[in-house]
Amino acid sequence: MNNMLEHSRLQAVGRLGQQIWLDNLSRDLLASGRLAELIAEDGVQGLTSNPAIFYQAIQHDPAYQAALPLLRTAHATPEARFEALVIPDVQRACDLFAPLYRDSDGRAGFVSFEVSPRLAHDADATVAEAKRLWTLIARPNLMIKIPATTAGIAALEQVIYAGINVNMTLIFAASQIQAVRAAHRRGLARRLQDKLSVQRIASVASVFISRIDVAVDALLPDGDPLRGQAAMAAARIAYADWQQDSGFGVFAAFGATPQWLLWASTATKTAAERDVRYVEGLIGADTINTVPDATLAAFRAHGVAETTLTRQVEGERALLAQLAHRGIDLETIGEQLLAAGLLQFEQAFSKLLALTE
Repeated sequence: MNNMLEHSRLQAVGRLGQQIWLDNLSRDLLASGRLAELIAEDGVQGLTSNPAIFYQAIQHDPAYQAALPLLRTAHATPEARFEALVIPDVQRACDLFAPLYRDSDGRAGFVSFEVSPRLAHDADATVAEAKRLWTLIARPNLMIKIPATTAGIAALEQVIYAGINVNMTLIFAASQIQAVRAAHRRGLARRLQDKLSVQRIASVASVFISRIDVAVDALLPDGDPLRGQAAMAAARIAYADWQQDSGFGVFAAFGATPQWLLWASTATKTAAERDVRYVEGLIGADTINTVPDATLAAFRAHGVAETTLTRQVEGERALLAQLAHRGIDLETIGEQLLAAGLLQFEQAFSKLLALTE
């Protein structure tokens, strides 16, 4: 199959109204021209990063290793060395997506960079860090990633009020989606109240998918037909609720951009599963799917681009009701996954800072 036909599979997702973002960032990705190719040939419309991604990049990318000795003498703290190492790459990625950001009127072309995971339970410090990074990186298509803890959700209102783009991450439960949506609107409402523009302030709610299935499947017996079904069912219900929500109309009248749902953790976890099932099963207009390199390549090779988010929504509600009847509480599982996700990012952040010492 020729490259043009293969690339059309990814581009076809964009024609259905969903943005595909890359869940990766490194010096080599930029210097090799691969990111530019993904934008031009595959229609990739954004990029996400996190501490685990940077840890792998710094550990294995020779360009980062070569830069470290000078940074150790130029900067006193590991945090400052880390930022000096990667922020130029975040800026370069933003610049590569800048034409798309302009052409889409600020609705695509974003690059996400996360606040320190150590601030996950400190709202005021998260707000201050978001403002500092926004000023430091100085790109209009930057998105500041904030974990959807209670403190992070409180910070979201303040950061949106400050006019900063926000990617709310580590969302696992419907209650988190609702709280994030409400905080986003409170920030916009405060701007309108103070006669400030609400245009070109973007936000996404990053819902993690595959980790939910892993947690739920551990509570179900082998061969159970409900195994592997919970995450996409919850996502399709969240999308249906998002479509039916009319509360954003007052903000849209002033030119505000809705907070879109973003599907994260969409690589499959076992070899027995189809490697693109979480991409194929979650395609719908006005959503985003951020995928790692391997999943992107797999969809390019054999993915099927069809609108699937609106399928069998009532059946999905019945499926979640069956899980609840068996005593499987997705809210409780979501709380556990949030705690585990925070720990994972904190550990990755500590390890990547150790690389700079």
